[in-house]
Amino acid sequence: MSRNESRRALRALPAWVNGGLVLGALAAALILERHRPLRRETQPKLRRDARNLAIAGVAGAGLTVLQAPVIGPLTRLVTKRRWGLLNLVKMSEPAKTFLSVVLMDYTLYVWHWLTHESTFLWRFHEAHHVDLDLTATTATRFHFVELMLSVPWRAAQVLLIGVSPRAFSIWQTATTVQILFHHSNVRLPGALERILSRIIVTPRMHGIHHSIVKDETDSNWATIFSFCDVLHGTLRLNVPQEAITIGVPAYRSEEELTFGKSLALPFRKNLHTWTRPAQPAPERGPLALPKTTLAA
Repeated sequence: MSRNESRRALRALPAWVNGGLVLGALAAALILERHRPLRRETQPKLRRDARNLAIAGVAGAGLTVLQAPVIGPLTRLVTKRRWGLLNLVKMSEPAKTFLSVVLMDYTLYVWHWLTHESTFLWRFHEAHHVDLDLTATTATRFHFVELMLSVPWRAAQVLLIGVSPRAFSIWQTATTVQILFHHSNVRLPGALERILSRIIVTPRMHGIHHSIVKDETDSNWATIFSFCDVLHGTLRLNVPQEAITIGVPAYRSEEELTFGKSLALPFRKNLHTWTRPAQPAPERGPLALPKTTLAA
């Protein structure tokens, strides 16, 4: 990497670029959800979106306080000291940035899998899944403790991979935009989504991940690139959207999912992690299409 490339690697994307792309993606998703909905929503949209964005505000504040003092300095130190896997091989700055995004996305897949497999982490991730509808604002609905717990993992990602400030900011922006996209309740043309789902995570694909059927929730953990699910055999595309019920079986009432109760959810003494006692777990019968064929 040349000296000029090294200087560029130390400069993160300007905040206005990140903010503009994220806000633009959110606005576009909200508009398209009104005109091309993929699933019928079950809650009053304005009240639900306001609640999700309020939860996001708390989470964002907590993440900023904890992550900013750690990750920014660490990416600069990693770049200057040439730590991490990608700094062991001589390559151009664009190539290193691209590989950083790919490897950050792959290791985020592993973190997402852990939030489902670890009983402790699921307590906090469940606050994301209990939403009774899946739309762009669900993408912002993460419990503040979950995001704060992700900071050590993020630091390990940066250190192991060797991520520069610029690469990290590009990955972070791409991840946020992509999360807004694949959580959105937007119906894309079937032919287009079949092509896109071979490369990136799409709304139909992630809708299956938010199903109340456990076998379907335990699939499609990828964030940006769908190859992560292909690689691990967790890709699931064959569930029709009209057959999906969004959420967690134990929490089917909006009254249980208010702003305060959502924040308090992980700390409940009688937390139901999937179903309530004696409640049968929802199951899905045989489907017409093969597992990796996208259903309409």
